[in-house]
Amino acid sequence: MSKYDQLWQYIKNNKTGDFELSFDEVEKAAEVEKAAGLPIDHSFLRYKKELPDYGFEVKKISLKNKTVKFHQL
Repeated sequence: MSKYDQLWQYIKNNKTGDFELSFDEVEKAAEVEKAAGLPIDHSFLRYKKELPDYGFEVKKISLKNKTVKFHQL
């Protein structure tokens, strides 16, 4: 179990197709699933490999725009 499991579950339960979330939206989505927010940090790059188990993949992370693009598998 990783610190991003709750976020991955949120995405699986609430999203279909390809979509994009801002870093703030990612943190808010994590808040829905657990008490504390989950900031995007460098460890996100390591943990994103878990997302295919939930039917999605991280397509692109834009540090400039502070967004994450997701693709449904």
